[in-house]
Amino acid sequence: MSAPEAPRPAGAPETFDCRVAFAEELIALARADSRIVAVCNDSVGSSNLGAFQKEFPDRLVNVGIAEQNMVGVGAGLANAGLIPFVCAAAPFLTGRATEQIKADCAYSQYPVVLCGMSPGMAYGELGPTHHSIEDFAWMRAISELTVMAPADPQETRQAVRWAATAGKPVFMRVGRFKIPAVNRPGDSFLPGKIGTLREGSDVTLAAIGTMVSRALEAADLLAARGVSARVLNVSTLKPLDEETILRAARETGRIVTVEEAINVGGLGGAVAETVAQHHPVPMRILGVPGFAPTGDTQFLLDHFGLNAKGIVEAALALLGKGAH
Repeated sequence: MSAPEAPRPAGAPETFDCRVAFAEELIALARADSRIVAVCNDSVGSSNLGAFQKEFPDRLVNVGIAEQNMVGVGAGLANAGLIPFVCAAAPFLTGRATEQIKADCAYSQYPVVLCGMSPGMAYGELGPTHHSIEDFAWMRAISELTVMAPADPQETRQAVRWAATAGKPVFMRVGRFKIPAVNRPGDSFLPGKIGTLREGSDVTLAAIGTMVSRALEAADLLAARGVSARVLNVSTLKPLDEETILRAARETGRIVTVEEAINVGGLGGAVAETVAQHHPVPMRILGVPGFAPTGDTQFLLDHFGLNAKGIVEAALALLGKGAH
């Protein structure tokens, strides 16, 4: 039995598990469309598919611990006219089945929704084998594959709905550890578009997934120091919204990228490639420099400066100001 959740400190924002939003939206889609099916690798519990299995027992395929086969089964179901959501812990979905994702899904252009559950360092205590920090770099390198990381439950619901009708292969991170909402009730998820959550003129904080709320917190701290920080929610890593990135480069002159991932080949790499070719500006790329140690998620994020304090320090360094 898991330990009871610690009470929320007074004044702290409410936080949410995006897997709950994912599961609820998947069930709603399945009720309306009999083509919706789920495929998993003995991960009904960790993928939060228990309620889906109970309501649609004949529409969940559990292949066991066989990730390569799982993706192949998903591609076959898509070829038969179904809309499969292939769900597995992100390190195993991307690490063990990259060839099948490339050949069976992306090259074949089958509408498979690949759901990387508990990505980043959500499985912190299980160590480097369970950290999914390379997935952005791996998946971004595959042609014709959309790569997304919703930033909160509202965006997760909208991304799930979009992916079900996209008609093409999609890889989507679905976070495990709880995060606060960052979008307003009326905000809409637009695939391939970056959301500007806060305007600013001195520096841009471009964040993805779990890091977006931390970038907003950093912007508040920077404002207290007289620094105007723009905050971008890069919910779609590929295709990248280059227009919004380049506008931020021109208007703020400095960019800090933040991702719960290795700091090569992912968000930082995508932004750096864009600005280097079209409008070079000073940058800081915050992420994980290599294999991460074993420890709980909060410890690991703090260890690598993936928190408001670390983002503030990176922004001040770009501005030529000390952190103290």
